[in-house]
Amino acid sequence: MNILFFLTPKAQVRYVGADDTLRQALEKMDHYQYASVPIVDEKTGRYIGTLTEGDLLRTIKEQYDLSLRKAEDIPLLQIPRKRDYLPITASANIEDIVQAAISQNFVPVVDDLGCFIGIITRREVIRFLQNCTQSDKAGQV
Repeated sequence: MNILFFLTPKAQVRYVGADDTLRQALEKMDHYQYASVPIVDEKTGRYIGTLTEGDLLRTIKEQYDLSLRKAEDIPLLQIPRKRDYLPITASANIEDIVQAAISQNFVPVVDDLGCFIGIITRREVIRFLQNCTQSDKAGQV
């Protein structure tokens, strides 16, 4: 099965740039109500990692007496990330996607050079599995 069927292309994905600031990340995540976003190097297109609300909150709590104005001066890549969502390539199989979606809100997809091409959301994986289950039940009737 071609996993690109599940792909939300990069052009439709909200992500933060490696050169963005803490404030830009906060505002983007708040505006779109995202709990996590991919970090992409906009110069090379490479996937860097994943930024979560928890990463932001831990950093603010532990390191900064923060105002929104001060957040403009904090580069995003200075924020320690607890873990990054592991990307897959377009040649991955459905089992790889399901395994990743168990513990990630989305699965980043990169090309063979590591360039970010989009995401597969957990919602799409669940929808696919639901359709498979319904098809199996219909075939057993």
